[in-house]
Amino acid sequence: MTDYVLEAELREDLGKAHTRRLRRAGKLPGIIYGGDKPDLPITLDYNEVAKIMLRDEAFYTSMLEIKVKGKRGKNTVLLKDTQWDSIYDTPMHLDFFRVSGKDSVTVSVPVHPINVDICPGVKAGGALQVIRHELEITCRADAIPDQVEIDCAVFELDQIVHIEDINLPDGLEVVHDVNFTILSIAAPKRAAETEATTEEVADEAATDSTEGDKEA
Repeated sequence: MTDYVLEAELREDLGKAHTRRLRRAGKLPGIIYGGDKPDLPITLDYNEVAKIMLRDEAFYTSMLEIKVKGKRGKNTVLLKDTQWDSIYDTPMHLDFFRVSGKDSVTVSVPVHPINVDICPGVKAGGALQVIRHELEITCRADAIPDQVEIDCAVFELDQIVHIEDINLPDGLEVVHDVNFTILSIAAPKRAAETEATTEEVADEAATDSTEGDKEA
């Protein structure tokens, strides 16, 4: 089962000039690869795909079905990579990797703290500080979660939460060599010091930049 179905056409000319013409014509170049099948260069409707990418964060970690005009069968894929325009921050090229539901895949998914409002440490005046905003998980391709929820209902003031403190849903695994930190509940003074240090570093960087401009 797939969450999104996209219509595509084969892309015959692979030159850079042709690719630029496609973009000007409202098309988004891409490629389907993997699964012991030949690579399939394609074009998609830019407005349709860009709208989904902007609206649905789940698009990046969901199984997709791509129907290619003139080709029999369906292509069940994951979005593997996106080339972004460095100025306008718009998609320029998409890489799709063929998968089946039973395949084991490794993807990055967002971390989403829940029950922060009833967290004992937060209620005592602490501040939630998320260190890892994404986790690289391994699971079945048809069981990729939109996000990994971290239940903060029992975290105390000054508590540091590591990956091994988290009960992941069945079928999900985070492969790791180090028991890294995901988030912490910082005491008010420490949270303020962290913010002040961040501001000082930013001010120093701005000052150095200004002095460098004067010297130049």
